[in-house]
Amino acid sequence: MTDPVLQVTDVDWETWDPPIVATLMFVVRDGEVLLIRKKRGIGEGKINGPGGKLDPGETLAECAVRETEEELGVRALGAREVGRLRFQFVDGLGIDCTVFRADAHEGDAEETDEAVPLWTPIDALPFDEMWADDRVWMPAMFEDRRFDLWATFDGDRMLDWRMEAGDEP
Repeated sequence: MTDPVLQVTDVDWETWDPPIVATLMFVVRDGEVLLIRKKRGIGEGKINGPGGKLDPGETLAECAVRETEEELGVRALGAREVGRLRFQFVDGLGIDCTVFRADAHEGDAEETDEAVPLWTPIDALPFDEMWADDRVWMPAMFEDRRFDLWATFDGDRMLDWRMEAGDEP
């Protein structure tokens, strides 16, 4: 018997109501992006952008900036929304994640209880240590193209995906 495979088309995205609404922030400077190695939570051990769950009463942009400050001590300046990620896991978990990019920041990135900072050359991203979907949408983000991604996962294994990308954010 083969493992069940959840396809993107198996999910009714129109009525989809994920339990987690979250953000990711990517601070870019001089051909590098500020990534983190997560020390706890969903994706522990993986390399990703700073981010986390939306708090009651805050906007998505406020969440992205707050999470970056909490995780790294860096304040993203001029953050702009560049994309949206919708993840459905076979175990029932769903995550609706809005992606932000900032091309300026204040402060020096420091390790915290949540994350280890990694200034990484954009042309040498460690995709083998990242979520599988990052290979799909990150090029659009770095090219300043708006994107929407829908993906299904079994644990950290991506099963299926669909992406739409525009010409600019």
